[in-house]
Amino acid sequence: MTQEHTWQGTVAIVTGGSSGIGKATALALAEHGAKVLITGRSEEKLQEVSALKKTIEPFQADSADPETGERLVAEATSQWGRLDLVVNNAGAGQPLPIDAYEADVIASMSAVNIIAPSQLVKAARPALRETRGAIVNIGTAVSRNAAPMLAHYAATKAALEHLTRSWAIELAGDGIRVNAVAPGPVKSGALTGMMGLPEVIARQIEAQETDQIPLGRRGLPSDIVPWILQLGSPENAWLTGQILTIDGGWSLRT
Repeated sequence: MTQEHTWQGTVAIVTGGSSGIGKATALALAEHGAKVLITGRSEEKLQEVSALKKTIEPFQADSADPETGERLVAEATSQWGRLDLVVNNAGAGQPLPIDAYEADVIASMSAVNIIAPSQLVKAARPALRETRGAIVNIGTAVSRNAAPMLAHYAATKAALEHLTRSWAIELAGDGIRVNAVAPGPVKSGALTGMMGLPEVIARQIEAQETDQIPLGRRGLPSDIVPWILQLGSPENAWLTGQILTIDGGWSLRT
C-alpha cells in the first residue's frame, strides 16, 4: 500500500506545524492526500506553510491555552467531518541553570509539553474513536541521559513519553494507537527559535553535537517525518505504546 493510498482523504492535526519537524510533517501528509490543520503562534509563518499546499489550513493558537485542544478538534471536524491523526509536535524549552529556576518558566514548559498534549488527546478521543485513528507524540532524545541546563525540558518530554505508554493502554479499547518519536539534534531552527539562543551560541552547540553523533551529522526533518507517518499509519495496526529514538546514535554516546 502506497503512502498516497494510506493518507488519501484522511484528516490530521499537527501542532507546531509552522516550522521544523511539524512543518515537514504537515507538508508530507498533504503531499500524500491528507487534509491538515496546523497550529502555531505566528500567523505569518502559518500562512507561509499553508500557501504551499491547498489542503493545509492554518490555525493560530497558543498551545499553553488549555482551551486550544477543543478548539482544534472542533475546527478540524467541522471543516472535514473526521479526524484520523493527531501529531503532538509543539514544544517549549530553554536553557535553565538551577540558579535561574523560575516557577513561571517551568510552568510554561509544562503547559506546552504536558498539559497541551493531554487536553488535545482528551478532545480528540471521540473523533479518533470513530476512525480508529492514531496519535504520535514528539519527545526528545535529550531525555535519554542527564541534561544539565535542559533538565526541565527533558523532564517534561520524558513525561510525555510516559503519557504515550499510558494512553496506549487507555485508548486501546477505542482502537486508537499511541506512539512517539524522540529525535536527536535536528536542523530545525529550535536552538534559535524555541530555545531562544543567540545565533553564535547556537552554531557552537550545533558543532559540538555534530562531533558527538556517531553517524557524523545532525539530523534533518526528512530523517524524522517518515517515522511519524509510519507510526501514524493504519498499516501498522498492531503497533502501540512505542517510543522510537531517531538520533544517529547520539544518545548512545552522550
